[in-house]
Amino acid sequence: MKKTAVATVIVAAAIATPAMAADIIRSPAPVRYETRAVVPAPVYPVFKGRVAVIDGRTLWYPQFAQGIRLADIDACEPWAFNPKWEDRERVKAPPPVPCGPFAKAWLKRTVGNKSVECTVLGYDHDGVPSARCIVTGRDLALEMLRVGWARVATPYPYNGQYITYQRHAMAARYGMWATYVLDMNEWRRKAVDKTLDRRPIADFNLLANRESEISPPFADARKKLKRTDR
Repeated sequence: MKKTAVATVIVAAAIATPAMAADIIRSPAPVRYETRAVVPAPVYPVFKGRVAVIDGRTLWYPQFAQGIRLADIDACEPWAFNPKWEDRERVKAPPPVPCGPFAKAWLKRTVGNKSVECTVLGYDHDGVPSARCIVTGRDLALEMLRVGWARVATPYPYNGQYITYQRHAMAARYGMWATYVLDMNEWRRKAVDKTLDRRPIADFNLLANRESEISPPFADARKKLKRTDR
C-alpha cells in the first residue's frame, strides 16, 4: 500500500513538472525598452526690417547686426567678359563686364527702402544664415535669377521655380549669361585679389585656365581663351 502511494506521488510530480515549464515558455517576462529623449526640431529666426545690400546675395540688418545670405543661389562676383571680342590681334582681352557691381546694383534697386522679411532656412559653412527673403511679395532670389545676375547653387532648391527662371534667363542671355564668366566658387578659391580695385585682366587669366564651365552654349563657349600677361 505504501509502495503504491509513493509511486502515485512520483508520477504526479513527473506530470506536473513539464506543465510548469510549458507555462513559463508560454508566458515570457515583458521586455523593457529604454525611452529615448525626443530631439525638438530647430526653430529658425525671422528677420524683418530695412536692410543694406552687401553684394548680389547678401543683406545686412543694422538693427540686429546680422548678415543674411539669400538661400540656394550664388550671385556673380568676378569680372565677366563680353564674348563679342573683335580684333583679337590688337586687343589682348575681351571687353570687361562688372558682373559683381551689376548684381549688387540690381538687388539694391529691388530692395530700395522697403522692409525685407527673411525666414532663415539654415546656416552656411561659415555660419552665415541662409534665408528666403521677401520684399512686397517678391522672392529676392527669384528676382536675381530672373534677370540673370545669379545662378542656382543647389540641385534641389527650396523654391522649385528657381530652375525654371534660370533656364529662361540663360535662353534669353540675360545678365551674366550674355558673358564669359568664371564659376563663382572656383573664383573664390583661386583669386588672390578679391577687392573691388582688382584689374579685369586678373579674372580673365583665371577664366582662361578655368576648371569648370557655366557659360551658356555659345558657338565658341568651350574654346579655351588665350592667357595673357597680367
